Amino acid sequence: MRAETQDVVDEIKQAVSLLRRHLDWEPSLKRLDWLNAKAEDASLWDDPTEAQKLMRERQQLEDGITGIRRLESQLSDNLELIELGEAEDDKEIVEEAEKSLKEMRNEVNRLQIESLLSGEADSNDTYLEVHSGAGGTESQDWANMLMRMYSRWAEKHGMKIDVMEVHDGEEAGIKSATLLIKGHNAYGWLKTEAGVHRLVRISPYDSAARRHTSFSSIGVYPVIDDSIQIDINESDCRIDTYRSSGAGGQHVNTTDSAVRITHMPTGIVVQCQQERSQHKNRAKAWDMLRARLYEAELQKREEAANAENASKTAIGWGHQIRSYVLQPYQLVKDLRTGTESTNPQGVLDGDLDDFMEAALAQRVYGGGEEVEDID
Repeated sequence: MRAETQDVVDEIKQAVSLLRRHLDWEPSLKRLDWLNAKAEDASLWDDPTEAQKLMRERQQLEDGITGIRRLESQLSDNLELIELGEAEDDKEIVEEAEKSLKEMRNEVNRLQIESLLSGEADSNDTYLEVHSGAGGTESQDWANMLMRMYSRWAEKHGMKIDVMEVHDGEEAGIKSATLLIKGHNAYGWLKTEAGVHRLVRISPYDSAARRHTSFSSIGVYPVIDDSIQIDINESDCRIDTYRSSGAGGQHVNTTDSAVRITHMPTGIVVQCQQERSQHKNRAKAWDMLRARLYEAELQKREEAANAENASKTAIGWGHQIRSYVLQPYQLVKDLRTGTESTNPQGVLDGDLDDFMEAALAQRVYGGGEEVEDID
């Protein structure tokens, strides 16, 4: 076996060993056996909330154990293929196995990052809010580009996207939008995207073709289930109804079905116009408010551990977490981790995993300082 291939094999073995250790392998196997037996007990569903909690734990353990076993089996199969190819002097078999091992290394590195998603809400669905900054049409177009970017990322990961509300810009783009992204670890992956995102480009809306800098902010809030209790005093909230916005024509709602709830003590505002029914929009808006208040509590805990709450800073200079430069050169740079890409179009099409993985690793392992911004 070539030295380069041996290095890849050693890296995979080490990563699998770390995954086993992180999962706490033997106790997890026993716990899964117990949960499987519990699932066969009809009385489990006498308490639906507890049953859902146990079934969620069961699924997560099953996914983790199955994933590790699959990796170990793939590694063994590829090593056997290399041994067979070398014995028969069949370079094609060896090369195919080596290619598979390199793909495994990428997958196992991703699984290591995913194993870091152990926060109490990391596995939940998530709300993602986009807000344009100052700058009118240019900034609103950038907000729309960000909404598309995160939608593409979610689609690539097999997640479902519901548009809860959109406020269109006057000429183009959007002023704000709220997406509900449903999928395993949706909040865990997206939580590090909260903050201000900066775009530098030649504006398509400027007849003089000058370079413009635009800002938009991203907020990320976990969907909370029945096991998490968030008490809200309704007297602390102001509820407004308004007509849903849209592209026009027969599908525009002609009644005040959209709902906005303002939580007076915190100033948090949520809006929902997804449904034609005001009653349904109101119920979903309350869910969104509970999620926002829960996220605020999570942020307080992070701040106590010296974590920066970037999502509450002003939308403008000095507060951005990532810059996307389209002109005069091509570069996307994360200002927290230093992660870069010279393929902005790929990033805007949803290729965000490298940025998310680096930010998650930094949160867990620490280290690193903010990277100097780019012009």
